[in-house]
Amino acid sequence: MRIGLSIPGLTGGCEALVAEIFLRLRFATSQRLSGLVLKKPNATITCGVRVSERKKMAAAGDKKAILAALIANAGISIAKFVGFIFTHSSALLAESVHSVADASNQFLLLMGVQRSNRPATKEHPFGYGRERYFWSFVVSVVLFTAGAVFALYEGIEKLLHPEPISHYQWAIGILVFGLILEGFSLRTAIIEANKLRKGQTWREFVTKSKKPELPVVVLEDMGAMLGLAFALIAVVLSKVTGDPIWDGVGTVSIGVLLAIIAIVLAREMYSLLIGEGVTEKNRSLIEEAIDGSASVSRIENLRTQHLGPEHILVGAQVVFDSSLTAEEVCTAIEELEAQIKSVVPDVHSVFVEPKSL
Repeated sequence: MRIGLSIPGLTGGCEALVAEIFLRLRFATSQRLSGLVLKKPNATITCGVRVSERKKMAAAGDKKAILAALIANAGISIAKFVGFIFTHSSALLAESVHSVADASNQFLLLMGVQRSNRPATKEHPFGYGRERYFWSFVVSVVLFTAGAVFALYEGIEKLLHPEPISHYQWAIGILVFGLILEGFSLRTAIIEANKLRKGQTWREFVTKSKKPELPVVVLEDMGAMLGLAFALIAVVLSKVTGDPIWDGVGTVSIGVLLAIIAIVLAREMYSLLIGEGVTEKNRSLIEEAIDGSASVSRIENLRTQHLGPEHILVGAQVVFDSSLTAEEVCTAIEELEAQIKSVVPDVHSVFVEPKSL
């Protein structure tokens, strides 16, 4: 089927130009389009398929949760390392590395948020919104996996060559202190996440959220709480039973926990990184905005993609009323763009291709 729009005032060359611009928009490396110009002999019509830049606001809630986790993990990691020096507990050492990894995670997440706000360039005409997805993926794959591998290695080593734990009071006190700080961090993350969940279950929030930082922090904090609990149980059992093998069991449990979290996060961040469409709710809003126009006969095709948490790309093939003139089609396209952005404020770029019946 030939792509184009048969209306008075547009030549066949104009139809081809409209189609070519839409189909090749992903290869654009020049400055942001301020309009598409359709030319015919002795006349020029400016078509309002504008790509307007909506300034992205920093996610204050995300940063608050990240900073709370960073402060908690920095303090906990120092305390755990001191505790390991006195107790020689492998579970405490694994938790120390876990906290260092978590603190590094938060630093990378903050860096991703900052770098994603850079202005668009010729090489990256749609901006750097996916930086947030990339660094979240790095966090999930590299740091979590590295923490899991280290904990599993230490745990297996302790199972094969168990050593008694000394100064149990140090280990127990530091782990309880860590639980308190992690509880504060998790509480902050949950409060901020609840502002975005809007009735979603926690599983739905983690798997469907387009903002990567809060799901990462929530899972990190939950993993940290469970890891501390495993380490505390292992230390107490080693003390009560007099068998240091429980320290190794606790360390292996921490490693398995980190590996599970790494797999869950890597899977979700991978999906966001390669590109996800908008939620069903936002897609319905966009479809209603287009169908609600009196100038539109029907939607032929609609595609969306998140180029960042607050940066949505919308491309639509639309059949307009055949009685419209070229100028009226251009006006209708401008109105569609404005209406789409009003119902879904995160929409950043809109491309509408007129399609013939």
